[in-house]
Amino acid sequence: MPAWLFALLAAAFVLYTDDYVIAGVLPEIARDLNVSEAQAGQLVTVFSLTVALAAPVAGVALARVSRRRLFTASFLIFVVANLLAASTTGFGLLVALRIVAALAAAASTPAVFAYAAERAPEGHIGRYVAVVALGVTGSIAAGVPIGTWIGGHFGWRATFVAVAVAGAGALLLLLVTLPRESAETGEVLTVSEQLRALASPPVSLGLLANCALMTGSMMMLTYMAPYLAAVSEASIDQRALAFSLSGFAGIVCIWAGGKATDRWGPDRTLVAGISLFTGIMVLLGMLWLARPVPFSVLVVVGTIWGGMAFWNSPAIQARLYLLAGPAAAQALALNTSSTYLGVSLGGAVGGLTLNSVGAGLLPAVAAVLGLSSLALLALAIGASKRTLSGKAVLAEP
Repeated sequence: MPAWLFALLAAAFVLYTDDYVIAGVLPEIARDLNVSEAQAGQLVTVFSLTVALAAPVAGVALARVSRRRLFTASFLIFVVANLLAASTTGFGLLVALRIVAALAAAASTPAVFAYAAERAPEGHIGRYVAVVALGVTGSIAAGVPIGTWIGGHFGWRATFVAVAVAGAGALLLLLVTLPRESAETGEVLTVSEQLRALASPPVSLGLLANCALMTGSMMMLTYMAPYLAAVSEASIDQRALAFSLSGFAGIVCIWAGGKATDRWGPDRTLVAGISLFTGIMVLLGMLWLARPVPFSVLVVVGTIWGGMAFWNSPAIQARLYLLAGPAAAQALALNTSSTYLGVSLGGAVGGLTLNSVGAGLLPAVAAVLGLSSLALLALAIGASKRTLSGKAVLAEP
């Protein structure tokens, strides 16, 4: 695989680490800036919502900008925003700088995946996207723990400096390894043509399916600790082990999902992955009724679930890329938006469920969301088949 593909992986790793790493240093930020931890937690919310809202707008507005220029400008802004965040003394200014960093991430994150898909050899789109997506799982498995360790030993400001340095390193890798683009930029749709392609049922229904799936996945991930504690009386160390194994399974399955996408096609891969996710949620609901459950049983089920949560990512992005044609970069930008929206909704829906009916019904709600995702995907697949059939009829003499 080419060196530039691993530069894209590094870029994704840095961008997603910057979003998640705040969670590890929230107490230090709250104490130093004289705000509550709940207020400090809004730094994560602000970043995620900014990316969700700005990614599709940036995808359409920046469609004609070369990728090298886009990466250079966005990463420079990203680095400066994090360096300034490390020196700020006011919470309001820190929030503003997080929005600036999120805008830079919104511009570059979809382009990172689109660049890999555009330049993948025939039959290897899933694997190329999976390599870049390893940066997402890597940020959870390594980026956040490293950033948290730095913040714990050298202060939360050092965490922002470390992210800025990592961003500068990722930009250098991109500039050194990315092939020079020719003067021909290829087909670029008008804004109205882009919007029409993105609103087509095969694309829009697929985006809704991803949002529903992410809501269910992130709801369970966010509130897995209270579920484990209630079902098996798991200790803190056991919970940490469960999360670690889920993260490792995610790294393995995101690559396996990429290979399956190239071999089976995105549709079959997604149907298999979402069906298994839904089945695991049903099983977790049944285990609640059988509590207390041995932790060894739960950790096996949880590890499989953790893997399947990431299995679908390459297939989702490859499907959108293949369906959207010249508007593929914009479709992937909307996918980034639907993913972040799903993360936000997962926290909200899970919190309401936990507070109203308890942890026992979390898997049931997640299973309903999984079934909803399957239904939306089925509609999207049917719409794409009808579109292809219509084109075939028009092509007949």
